[in-house]
Amino acid sequence: MRIGKQTGFTLLGLLFLVAVFGVGLAALGSIWQTATAREKEAQLLFVGDQYRRALASYYRQAPGADKRYPKKLEDLLRDPRFPHTVRHLRHLWPDPITGGGWVLERDAAGGIKGLHSPSLATPRKIAGFPKEYATFEGAGRYADWVFLAAP
Repeated sequence: MRIGKQTGFTLLGLLFLVAVFGVGLAALGSIWQTATAREKEAQLLFVGDQYRRALASYYRQAPGADKRYPKKLEDLLRDPRFPHTVRHLRHLWPDPITGGGWVLERDAAGGIKGLHSPSLATPRKIAGFPKEYATFEGAGRYADWVFLAAP
């Protein structure tokens, strides 16, 4: 047994293995972060489209000729213009990017005609949008993704 002449190959191998695991975990974290961002973008497109459709439905289903947008988002849950329950949305969603509230786009009468995220982060998706969202192409921030109801 040679105790005095240890060369340290086991320790060197272990340090190399730890370094490889560290690089692998860093790459995995980056991939996970990208996947999470893409999932939030997809959720933003879905939720924004639900609001856009609900606002358009509210506008179209106005009783009589007085077409207008809702004054508050809660009116989409239970339309106050009808004596019976009319729902344009089942529940209100928070902004998927920030987890908070939305920035509302209002018309001249103060009705909500659209909304967008307050996030100034740069989107990962820059092309390949449906035709109703062609204006999103090349947008520099999520706040530029405005979901407007077309009357």
